[in-house]
Amino acid sequence: MFQWGWLGGGIDNGATAPVDPWIPLMLFALLFGFSMDYQVFLVSRIREEWRAGAGDSDAVARGLARTGRIITSAAAIMICVFAAFVLGDLRVLRVIGLGMAVAVLLDATLVRMVAAPAVLQLTGRANWWFPPWLERAVPGFLAEVGPGQTADSAPRPAPHRINDHSIHLSKEGTS
Repeated sequence: MFQWGWLGGGIDNGATAPVDPWIPLMLFALLFGFSMDYQVFLVSRIREEWRAGAGDSDAVARGLARTGRIITSAAAIMICVFAAFVLGDLRVLRVIGLGMAVAVLLDATLVRMVAAPAVLQLTGRANWWFPPWLERAVPGFLAEVGPGQTADSAPRPAPHRINDHSIHLSKEGTS
Protein backbone atom coordinates (compact mmCIF):
# COMPACT_ATOMS: atom_id res chain seq x y z
CA MET A 1 0.00 0.00 0.00
CA PHE A 2 2.76 2.43 0.83
CA GLN A 3 5.20 1.41 -1.85
CA TRP A 4 2.76 1.58 -4.79
CA GLY A 5 0.26 4.06 -3.37
CA TRP A 6 -2.76 1.74 -3.09
CA LEU A 7 -5.58 3.35 -1.10
CA GLY A 8 -3.46 6.51 -1.03
CA GLY A 9 -6.40 8.85 -0.62
CA GLY A 10 -8.00 6.73 2.10
CA ILE A 11 -5.09 6.90 4.50
CA ASP A 12 -3.45 10.08 3.21
CA ASN A 13 -0.60 8.08 1.82
CA GLY A 14 0.74 10.88 -0.32
CA ALA A 15 3.60 10.17 -2.70
CA THR A 16 4.74 6.62 -3.29
CA ALA A 17 8.11 5.59 -1.90
CA PRO A 18 9.85 2.32 -1.14
CA VAL A 19 9.41 0.74 2.29
CA ASP A 20 12.46 1.17 4.49
CA PRO A 21 14.38 -2.12 4.59
CA TRP A 22 14.42 -2.37 8.39
CA ILE A 23 10.63 -2.20 8.73
CA PRO A 24 9.82 -5.81 7.64
CA LEU A 25 12.49 -7.08 10.05
CA MET A 26 11.03 -5.04 12.88
CA LEU A 27 7.51 -6.20 12.02
CA PHE A 28 8.64 -9.83 12.08
CA ALA A 29 10.35 -9.45 15.46
CA LEU A 30 7.36 -7.71 17.02
CA LEU A 31 4.84 -10.14 15.59
CA PHE A 32 6.89 -13.12 16.72
CA GLY A 33 6.80 -11.83 20.29
CA PHE A 34 3.08 -11.11 20.24
CA SER A 35 2.16 -14.40 18.59
CA MET A 36 4.11 -16.48 21.09
CA ASP A 37 1.85 -15.17 23.83
CA TYR A 38 -1.15 -16.52 21.97
CA GLN A 39 0.57 -19.82 21.21
CA VAL A 40 1.71 -20.45 24.78
CA PHE A 41 -1.74 -19.57 26.09
CA LEU A 42 -3.49 -21.88 23.61
CA VAL A 43 -1.14 -24.86 23.89
CA SER A 44 -0.94 -24.60 27.69
CA ARG A 45 -4.71 -24.80 27.94
CA ILE A 46 -4.85 -27.75 25.53
CA ARG A 47 -2.16 -29.52 27.57
CA GLU A 48 -4.09 -28.87 30.79
CA GLU A 49 -7.14 -30.50 29.25
CA TRP A 50 -5.06 -33.45 28.08
CA ARG A 51 -3.44 -33.87 31.51
CA ALA A 52 -6.92 -33.80 33.07
CA GLY A 53 -7.82 -36.92 31.10
CA ALA A 54 -9.37 -35.64 27.89
CA GLY A 55 -8.51 -37.46 24.68
CA ASP A 56 -6.29 -35.80 22.11
CA SER A 57 -9.20 -34.58 19.99
CA ASP A 58 -11.27 -33.47 22.98
CA ALA A 59 -8.32 -31.65 24.54
CA VAL A 60 -7.79 -29.62 21.38
CA ALA A 61 -11.50 -28.81 21.08
CA ARG A 62 -11.88 -27.82 24.74
CA GLY A 63 -8.65 -25.83 24.83
CA LEU A 64 -9.62 -23.92 21.71
CA ALA A 65 -13.14 -23.32 23.01
CA ARG A 66 -11.85 -21.94 26.31
CA THR A 67 -9.12 -19.71 24.88
CA GLY A 68 -10.63 -18.67 21.55
CA ARG A 69 -12.61 -15.72 22.86
CA ILE A 70 -9.70 -14.41 24.92
CA ILE A 71 -7.23 -14.67 22.04
CA THR A 72 -9.70 -13.05 19.65
CA SER A 73 -10.45 -10.22 22.10
CA ALA A 74 -6.77 -9.55 22.74
CA ALA A 75 -6.09 -9.56 19.00
CA ALA A 76 -8.99 -7.15 18.39
CA ILE A 77 -7.58 -4.72 20.95
CA MET A 78 -4.12 -4.92 19.41
CA ILE A 79 -5.52 -4.46 15.90
CA CYS A 80 -7.32 -1.29 17.01
CA VAL A 81 -4.20 0.08 18.68
CA PHE A 82 -1.99 -0.62 15.68
CA ALA A 83 -4.59 0.65 13.23
CA ALA A 84 -4.62 3.93 15.16
CA PHE A 85 -0.97 4.42 14.15
CA VAL A 86 -2.17 4.75 10.55
CA LEU A 87 -3.82 8.04 11.49
CA GLY A 88 -0.50 9.57 12.60
CA ASP A 89 1.72 11.98 10.69
CA LEU A 90 4.91 9.93 10.49
CA ARG A 91 5.08 7.63 7.47
CA VAL A 92 7.20 5.05 9.33
CA LEU A 93 4.61 4.73 12.11
CA ARG A 94 1.81 4.40 9.55
CA VAL A 95 3.68 1.60 7.77
CA ILE A 96 4.41 -0.23 11.03
CA GLY A 97 0.86 0.28 12.34
CA LEU A 98 -0.81 -1.03 9.21
CA GLY A 99 1.64 -3.91 8.91
CA MET A 100 1.15 -4.97 12.52
CA ALA A 101 -2.64 -4.64 12.38
CA VAL A 102 -2.86 -6.86 9.31
CA ALA A 103 -0.28 -9.31 10.69
CA VAL A 104 -2.04 -9.67 14.05
CA LEU A 105 -5.37 -10.18 12.28
CA LEU A 106 -3.93 -12.96 10.09
CA ASP A 107 -1.95 -14.52 12.94
CA ALA A 108 -4.80 -14.62 15.45
CA THR A 109 -7.42 -15.87 13.00
CA LEU A 110 -5.65 -18.11 10.53
CA VAL A 111 -2.62 -19.32 12.44
CA ARG A 112 -3.77 -19.54 16.08
CA MET A 113 -7.44 -20.38 15.55
CA VAL A 114 -7.18 -22.62 12.46
CA ALA A 115 -3.68 -23.90 11.66
CA ALA A 116 -2.30 -24.53 15.16
CA PRO A 117 -5.32 -26.53 16.39
CA ALA A 118 -5.38 -28.46 13.11
CA VAL A 119 -1.73 -29.45 13.49
CA LEU A 120 -2.25 -30.37 17.14
CA GLN A 121 -5.25 -32.48 16.13
CA LEU A 122 -3.34 -34.28 13.37
CA THR A 123 -0.27 -35.04 15.46
CA GLY A 124 -2.27 -36.39 18.42
CA ARG A 125 -0.20 -37.92 21.22
CA ALA A 126 3.06 -36.94 19.55
CA ASN A 127 2.38 -33.37 20.72
CA TRP A 128 3.48 -34.27 24.21
CA TRP A 129 6.66 -36.15 23.34
CA PHE A 130 9.67 -34.91 25.28
CA PRO A 131 13.23 -35.87 24.25
CA PRO A 132 14.91 -38.09 26.84
CA TRP A 133 18.21 -36.22 26.52
CA LEU A 134 16.43 -32.97 27.42
CA GLU A 135 14.81 -34.56 30.47
CA ARG A 136 18.29 -35.54 31.64
CA ALA A 137 19.61 -32.05 30.88
CA VAL A 138 16.72 -30.29 32.66
CA PRO A 139 15.60 -32.63 35.47
CA GLY A 140 12.16 -31.88 36.84
CA PHE A 141 11.06 -29.94 33.75
CA LEU A 142 8.09 -32.24 33.14
CA ALA A 143 7.05 -32.26 36.77
CA GLU A 144 4.01 -30.16 37.49
CA VAL A 145 4.44 -28.72 40.94
CA GLY A 146 1.31 -28.33 43.04
CA PRO A 147 0.76 -26.53 46.34
CA GLY A 148 3.09 -27.83 49.04
CA GLN A 149 5.26 -29.77 46.57
CA THR A 150 8.77 -29.31 45.31
CA ALA A 151 9.92 -30.23 41.81
CA ASP A 152 11.51 -33.41 43.21
CA SER A 153 8.34 -34.60 45.00
CA ALA A 154 5.87 -33.73 42.22
CA PRO A 155 4.39 -36.64 40.22
CA ARG A 156 6.14 -37.30 36.94
CA PRO A 157 4.76 -38.79 33.75
CA ALA A 158 5.79 -42.36 33.18
CA PRO A 159 7.92 -42.98 30.09
CA HIS A 160 6.50 -45.24 27.41
CA ARG A 161 8.41 -47.01 24.66
CA ILE A 162 7.51 -46.49 21.03
CA ASN A 163 10.08 -47.58 18.44
CA ASP A 164 12.74 -47.80 21.19
CA HIS A 165 12.46 -44.07 21.93
CA SER A 166 11.47 -43.16 25.46
CA ILE A 167 8.62 -40.65 25.40
CA HIS A 168 6.39 -39.22 28.08
CA LEU A 169 2.74 -39.80 27.34
CA SER A 170 1.14 -40.65 30.67
CA LYS A 171 -1.94 -38.62 31.52
CA GLU A 172 -1.99 -39.66 35.17
CA GLY A 173 1.30 -38.02 36.06
CA THR A 174 2.52 -41.00 38.09
CA SER A 175 5.79 -42.84 37.73
